Amino acid sequence: MPTFPKKYLLLPAVIRLSSGVPRDRNVAWENYWHRIQSTGSDGDVLWDAGGDQEFNSYLPGLSRTLNPALPVIDIGCGNGAFTRLLAAYFPLAVGVDVASSATSRALTESADLSNVDYRTADCTAPGAGELLAADFGHSNVFVRGVFHVLDPAARTALAATLKSLVGPQGRVFLVETNYRGDALSYISRLGASPGRIPKPLELAIGGLPKPGHFGPAERQSAFDDESWAVLEDGPVTINAVAMRAKGEPEQIPGYYAALAPRS
Repeated sequence: MPTFPKKYLLLPAVIRLSSGVPRDRNVAWENYWHRIQSTGSDGDVLWDAGGDQEFNSYLPGLSRTLNPALPVIDIGCGNGAFTRLLAAYFPLAVGVDVASSATSRALTESADLSNVDYRTADCTAPGAGELLAADFGHSNVFVRGVFHVLDPAARTALAATLKSLVGPQGRVFLVETNYRGDALSYISRLGASPGRIPKPLELAIGGLPKPGHFGPAERQSAFDDESWAVLEDGPVTINAVAMRAKGEPEQIPGYYAALAPRS
């Protein structure tokens, strides 16, 4: 008899969980963050692995490409884990997220830092970049794990926001999930098995828009060559919370790019 991969045994649970995800992605993100009870390496947030191992792997590229004299805006900041790490290297670090429940938590978790601020905003909305630039001036931008959950139109809109935000001297440093397999293979890689889906993964499947992948081809579609120059790019590893007995962060293939606006 023909056999089929075990990953397909996950399908009923995935369909059941994902059927309740709101169609409006902003509502989905707000609902998701409202349900989060804890963050960090033992918390509920899939991509908040705790520590600075992943961030430190980006530091050489950040140092080579971003302008240290300008603020840095962390788009899609969530609970501000990376915003706080960025604050050590820039005069001001501002986290921006579409979910007010996320920025409220980030403010609480960042209470001891004087050069960190947060805003709630949809950065795919027209004029979002100009509004942020009016508050903080032209800035660098850091983006981790946002473009891969957007559709092509929203990716283009976000890139336009970043163009108006960075101005002539700011730069963009983005890091995105770039796992090229199908969704069932992806969640299996993250520790799901028939009969067991770890809580951080279950919360993401049951609350958030379906993720995709974002590599060089997707970046070129969102950031056209006439408007943007690629300073450097390549593969990276993104950490997720540990979801197996070994206790080590789950590692996801990723892609990074540092970009400068063309005049």
